[in-house]
Amino acid sequence: RKKMGPLFLLIICQCFINSVKTHSVSTPNIILMMADDLGIGDLGCYGNRTLRTPNIDRLAEEGVTLTQHIAASPLCTPSRAAFLTGRYPIRSGMAAFSRVGVFLFSASSGGLPSEEITFSKLLKQKGYATALIGKWHLGMNCESSNDFCHHPLSHGFDYFYGLTVTNFRDCKPGQGSVFIKGVQKALVFPIQIIGITLVSLAIVWYIGLLKVPFQALGYCLLIITILLVVLIFFFYHFRHLNCFLMRNHKIIQQPLSYENLTQRLTKETIEFIRRNTDAPFLLVLSFLHVHTALYASENFRGKSKHGLYGDAVEEMDWSIGQVLDVLEKYNLSDKTLVYFTSDQGAHVEEISSAGEVHGGYNGIYKGGKSTNWEGGIRVPGLLRWPGVLQAGAYIDEPTSNMDIFPTVVKLAKAQLPSDRIIDGHDLLPLLQGKVTRSKHEFLFHYCNAYLNAVRWHPGNSESVWKVFFFTPNFSPEDSNGCYDSHVCFCHGGFITHHDPPLLFDLSRDPEEKVPLTPETESRFYEILRVIHLAVDNHTRSLHAVPNQLSWDNLLWKPWLQLCCSSVFQSCYCDYDSEGSLLEVRSG
Repeated sequence: RKKMGPLFLLIICQCFINSVKTHSVSTPNIILMMADDLGIGDLGCYGNRTLRTPNIDRLAEEGVTLTQHIAASPLCTPSRAAFLTGRYPIRSGMAAFSRVGVFLFSASSGGLPSEEITFSKLLKQKGYATALIGKWHLGMNCESSNDFCHHPLSHGFDYFYGLTVTNFRDCKPGQGSVFIKGVQKALVFPIQIIGITLVSLAIVWYIGLLKVPFQALGYCLLIITILLVVLIFFFYHFRHLNCFLMRNHKIIQQPLSYENLTQRLTKETIEFIRRNTDAPFLLVLSFLHVHTALYASENFRGKSKHGLYGDAVEEMDWSIGQVLDVLEKYNLSDKTLVYFTSDQGAHVEEISSAGEVHGGYNGIYKGGKSTNWEGGIRVPGLLRWPGVLQAGAYIDEPTSNMDIFPTVVKLAKAQLPSDRIIDGHDLLPLLQGKVTRSKHEFLFHYCNAYLNAVRWHPGNSESVWKVFFFTPNFSPEDSNGCYDSHVCFCHGGFITHHDPPLLFDLSRDPEEKVPLTPETESRFYEILRVIHLAVDNHTRSLHAVPNQLSWDNLLWKPWLQLCCSSVFQSCYCDYDSEGSLLEVRSG
């Protein structure tokens, strides 16, 4: 028998290596990490020199940095809906016509419709193990407290560990409330009117001018009293009713404890990766950091140069480092696409009752969360895939968080839906340098359900034109946000309409400081004409859908309320800490 020569063995080895590389490229693992309310200026890789983010910066050094990465909305709920579906939130009914643009209660009936196709659904169909760890904020139930129609497990995730709503100040004792000021403004006047009306009716009845049974007035008073008692009870118990941790469909901690919360989320992430080292997986790690209420564990508290906010950023960076380390440990780095972003810009109006800044830094960009100024929508965009994406590359082209949908769907060799418009574009050709221009000639920026601004990047120009049809009224006027109302709103007296629209060239004026005029820009009216045509085409592509953020869908419905014990026990349970204690004792 002839011995195999060295050349033959080399060929066999090379074929094996190529097959492994082809496998890793054809069915990569996908980790999508999303921070909450993180400013683009909070990261070292985007110019920050005082916050320590070595692991996030490592993603930039070993991958691609997007410098014009745009969130599809400046608010959590619609931005996350767009991220998961690759579609403007107006298309799925996830954009509000009312003042409130996000879900506030776990027992609301609105949410991401079951008809929407998420990338998790498509990847699950292709054999991917799928998990969402962290914040959801896209609804939970529709008609009963256990139908879970909007729950992550109904949208293609095999495993869920996290919060179905979001991290509120109200969830952490001593951190104030996001509701009290709004409730006071909304209810004080109506209560006064109702009180005056009832007293007037009683007087009129007493002097004989009103022939109505006294019982009727009594019933009216009783009904109003009951409604007020229910309202007071709800807000008094808000933390217990809305701030809870779930594993799949089960509540495991109610109310939520912030003790080592990031460590628990990180541990769940690492365990999911360990369970799926031999098969492709999709992991969405949706951080609670750095939405208020801010928190940080003992190892990070008081360690940064920017107070509790900086501590939270640095703890999140540590968590990302743990994820990257476990990929290396199991030789998965080359087989895994890692993406990091924020759902929108920093919430600049976040200031604690003690006067400490609890919002982030948007760098040179104007405004922040809830606005379509660049500070509200220009977010970090980092992608790493060793051997496939060039390390240390920068791409200064308009991209969107909606682009993740077609990118990961194509990587998993799944089919893009053909029965609906997908607004995102596959990023891989741009990331690999096969093309140099973004496919986004136009991007439409909505403030809730109202078209607020449009950007246009002509194919034959370096300019990025941006027009505003209306802008929020900052308060105080000379500030960089809406401090009097905590967030900026999208209608009525909260905005100023512009006719003609404000026009900026972001390639020359990224800070949006000086609007262009017909005198300073010779093509002013031509640019507006092209953008108006694009708006007309875009508007014609929209179809009426149920509004998931209507008042009816937003309001708290007692019959949808989840409670892991009973109301008499303040819905208290803590299986998560009990499980951790058992692990420590068994160890």
